[in-house]
Amino acid sequence: MSVKHALSRGLALGRSVFQPGLLKSGVRVAAKLRADRFRAGPSVRSAQPRAFLPSRYRYYRTTLRGLAAQLQSAGFGRRLAGGSPRNRAVFLAFGLGVGLIEQQLEDDRKTAATCQEIQAVFRKKRFQSPLKPSFTCGHKLEDYIIGNQIGKGSNAAVYEAAAPFAPPTESDRESSPVQMRDEEEESRPTRFLTCCSLRNFPLAVKMMWNFGTGSSSEAILKSMSQELVPAGPLVLKQEKKQLTLDGHFGVLPKRMSAHPNVIRVYRAFTADVPLLPGAREEYPDMLPARFNPAGLGNNRTLFLVMKNYPCTLRQYLQASTPGRRQGALMVLQLLEGVDHLCRQGVAHRDLKSDNVLLEFDSDGCPRLVITDFGCCLAQGDSSMQLPFNSVWVSRGGNASLMAPEVSTAVPGCGAVIDYSRADAWAVGAISYEILGEQNPFYRAVGLDSRTYQEKQLPPPPSGAPADVQLVIRLLLRRNPSERPSARVAANMLHLSLWGRRALANQDSAGMRKLADWLLCQSAVVLLKGRGGPGGNGVEAELQRSFLSNLDLEDLRTAVGFLLYGREQRQARITSA
Repeated sequence: MSVKHALSRGLALGRSVFQPGLLKSGVRVAAKLRADRFRAGPSVRSAQPRAFLPSRYRYYRTTLRGLAAQLQSAGFGRRLAGGSPRNRAVFLAFGLGVGLIEQQLEDDRKTAATCQEIQAVFRKKRFQSPLKPSFTCGHKLEDYIIGNQIGKGSNAAVYEAAAPFAPPTESDRESSPVQMRDEEEESRPTRFLTCCSLRNFPLAVKMMWNFGTGSSSEAILKSMSQELVPAGPLVLKQEKKQLTLDGHFGVLPKRMSAHPNVIRVYRAFTADVPLLPGAREEYPDMLPARFNPAGLGNNRTLFLVMKNYPCTLRQYLQASTPGRRQGALMVLQLLEGVDHLCRQGVAHRDLKSDNVLLEFDSDGCPRLVITDFGCCLAQGDSSMQLPFNSVWVSRGGNASLMAPEVSTAVPGCGAVIDYSRADAWAVGAISYEILGEQNPFYRAVGLDSRTYQEKQLPPPPSGAPADVQLVIRLLLRRNPSERPSARVAANMLHLSLWGRRALANQDSAGMRKLADWLLCQSAVVLLKGRGGPGGNGVEAELQRSFLSNLDLEDLRTAVGFLLYGREQRQARITSA
């Protein structure tokens, strides 16, 4: 395109959009005024975080459509300001610029359309839990055979269980093997559930502690309603479905859809507290008075039925260290799980390695599942923002892994804690454990999320992939506005693991090569899903999650962060 032709095209386009441009500017101003008018409270001390990138990578978080709109606004302003030669020259330059980027705008529209089409295809193929019960009963404790205790926390005990009326399916048996070497079992400090135990007891029953709630079913369900956030459609009896579950943090939104990296609750019911194996020794104070005169528990409590998993993430990491690729896949799974929670308007607020369960796929790759939603924030408006007007408002669970914006929040009139990127920060801290290092925010290292500086963070293990190290550093930024969202961080690892060739020679001229790779990747994943090898493995699940959540802006931001990381690494190599 010659300069003369570009100039004429730009001027023609500028004239054609002049009036719409003014209208758009007016609409934007009116929308801003309306937002200011109806904003809740005059001094809400919270802002929606935006991913930070250096100015030379701003292209990757601003579409060409948005760039053109900014140029239009500036050009119109200068044009209306006066008719001086300088203003006319600026407006001519604007017309020329619009003409030059017109082709890029068309490429941008095509890439966005490609992402939307791929997303639509994969969102139709919703994840089905591998242990989805087909039975319609199971709403009372007598329906289950209770085995040994497999876990105990600060608010519940967990027991292995079986349902005689619902034998495990073939897919259940395939998903539960534990790839452990027999010769190492005796020397391991942590006890894993064996294949035989999982086969005989494929379910787990979680019995909640009930201290001051009372013994009515309605009161119990309301006070412990956060535990039902990851519940399935048949979790409650038909007569209980209309119950308003207005827990401590407000009415719950619609329950989350299933996700491979988030626990699924299959049944929830209230029942009399039984005397289960080890109860008198393990938790005597939680028992009701009929079993222990000094006990503080009520006679009835809430029971949750879930899938039984071999171990927690902490137990697994005490016994073994994942390899480079496995470690990256494990961090990616946590990010995918957190992103799913954020999309549903849920903040976990107690993410730690004890609250992540683990099993193995048919290839021996660890599959991670986020569990224990007792501290979650799940408000009716799905805003992930908690009014913090009093010191009595709970910030969440584990103080050691509390994001800086949460741990340093100061209560007051109009104060708000934004949890939209707090769980992603916790994933960054847990990633040290996955990569074989001590968590820097546990007592052994001594960093405090309230006071630490980013330069105090220990470097991630040198054996970890460079892009994984970059993701960890970005997730642990103190300022949430400079921290990538879980979706952007997950996209970075997806591109690092499977899209390296597509990232080669990326620049601000366009993303056509990346769009072509997305189409090829979609075809490969679809073929795997039709009975091909590895269709139900961890990597296939991750690829489906990535493609079902494609968004052009998130993808561009991820590319920009990766290129920024490459430039930083190259600068360090050059300076060395």
